[in-house]
Amino acid sequence: MSAALDLSRIRVVSLDLDDTLWPVAPTIAGAEAALRDWLAAHAPATAALHARPAAVQALRAQVEHDRPDLRHDLGGLRRETLRRAFLAAGDDPALAEPAFEVFFAARQRVQLYDDAHAALEFLSARFAVVALSNGNADVHRTGVGRHFRAAIAAGAVGVAKPDVRIFHAAAQALDVPPAAVLHVGDDATLDALGALRAGMQAAWLNRSGAPWPHGAEHMPHATVPDLTALCRLLAPVSAPVSAPVSAPVPVPVPVPVRRDALP
Repeated sequence: MSAALDLSRIRVVSLDLDDTLWPVAPTIAGAEAALRDWLAAHAPATAALHARPAAVQALRAQVEHDRPDLRHDLGGLRRETLRRAFLAAGDDPALAEPAFEVFFAARQRVQLYDDAHAALEFLSARFAVVALSNGNADVHRTGVGRHFRAAIAAGAVGVAKPDVRIFHAAAQALDVPPAAVLHVGDDATLDALGALRAGMQAAWLNRSGAPWPHGAEHMPHATVPDLTALCRLLAPVSAPVSAPVSAPVPVPVPVPVRRDALP
């Protein structure tokens, strides 16, 4: 069983992005719609192929088989799948890059949860905050970059949550031990259990009221129904007198990972 949350240990807060700061499903749906419109205007044959989910899924599966190096790189997987779709449809594969950028730009048009803006202001005034995501959202292009000191993504690191190495990369990015990090995320396994195994404190953001799935021996240090409740929990931590109005520009931190060590 995990111990109670120790506020005195927290120097860094790592935050999941998708389904923690914003709902990801409508964002991806909007990006897919933008891509479909672009394909219809610029590559009708590929648009027709792209309208057949089974064909796209088969292309994606083939890319995953042929390119294990893209295993955790969602953007790379989508870009290569698009390239192969253009080829299969008889269109110019060079169009894959502008097509991907249309999707990627729309993927950054997120609608934050109502509690997210205030929570980011609160957290970044008290702690160094690092983004930690398996996805490919860009904190700058989503409009929240000023709150983050660093951004760690699975595609750049080469491993994904719940692998402990990506959590350790977040701690390394801000030069603290894992024990000094509180990780906050919506997924009980990828976020909370992964953080616990990495030696961090974990706060499970459980907006749906789901039961904890991993037994009493692996409980998170805190479970909160929303980000407002998280801020109330952390309220005893005072903001440093010298805290800057806005955080330094986040910089993705490359972490060497042995490819033969990947699970």
